[in-house]
Amino acid sequence: MMKAVMYHYVRPDSTNLPFFKNLHVEDFEKQLDFFEETYGFVDKNDFLKSLETGQPVRGVVLTFDDGFKDHYKYVMPVLLRRKLWGLFYINTGVHQQQKILDVHRIHLLLGKYSGEEVYLKLNEILENKHLKDEEITAFKEDTYQLQVNDAHAALVKRTLNYYIDYDYRESILDVLMDHFFENQDHLFSETYISPTEMIEMQEKGMVIGSHTVNHLIMSKLSLARQEEEIVDSFEHLMTHIVPLDIKTFCYPYGGFHTFTKETETLLEKHQVQFSFNVESRDITSNDLHNRKQALPRYDCNEFPYGKCRN
Repeated sequence: MMKAVMYHYVRPDSTNLPFFKNLHVEDFEKQLDFFEETYGFVDKNDFLKSLETGQPVRGVVLTFDDGFKDHYKYVMPVLLRRKLWGLFYINTGVHQQQKILDVHRIHLLLGKYSGEEVYLKLNEILENKHLKDEEITAFKEDTYQLQVNDAHAALVKRTLNYYIDYDYRESILDVLMDHFFENQDHLFSETYISPTEMIEMQEKGMVIGSHTVNHLIMSKLSLARQEEEIVDSFEHLMTHIVPLDIKTFCYPYGGFHTFTKETETLLEKHQVQFSFNVESRDITSNDLHNRKQALPRYDCNEFPYGKCRN
């Protein structure tokens, strides 16, 4: 059956970020070998046709979230050499604001320093007013079940991504970044692909899609704010970066707790052709016929060679 697989960071390990959670590019290649031998890959045209016919094609579809420089520097050369393609989902707020998104600043903090170090500093900063008590129970069991995290790193992620009131998150992360990173000037250009690189990727057969503006949990936002995140992201991509041949979306974080049926209705309203969720199962005919705005994806770490080395 048809399997969509999700990737984030794919790069060589770095001594500058000793705790960083990335898939090593060598293991990425090994995983592609495994997929080729076990399932094969879905041709781009066959995938698009399956969306029209409702009949899934056997093989793997590769998807990459967050628009990282890794995807241009390491992933695309591998895909081109193997005559493969991929879907690459972009947070447009990065390019609108020229600032690293909060979720990725968390990754950098936990990549350079141990979870315990970051947690202890975060604990110094946090006040009760910064947290939404009602969020903790709702998200505790659903988040990060498939990631390799020490207890402190997991708690930092849960707190800053789920439990915190979004009104306070940016300022708290500003304090953490200033404390742990003396020089942040180089971080932006090293983290994200540029608009020029996105254009090149699409010209070489890759598909560019929306991952919202700000990488927020859609289910935590008002319906009007959700619509802004969807509409503004596509508008920025199509107006300022690259005309889109295919209109596709994927949910930040993923999982059914991160969006609602109303979110799916908004995507349909704005003529998004299909969207990816995170759900560990194959794409079925039922999905293609009845729920194109929540197509399931596996995490790469559910397959051989897909886990971080550290």
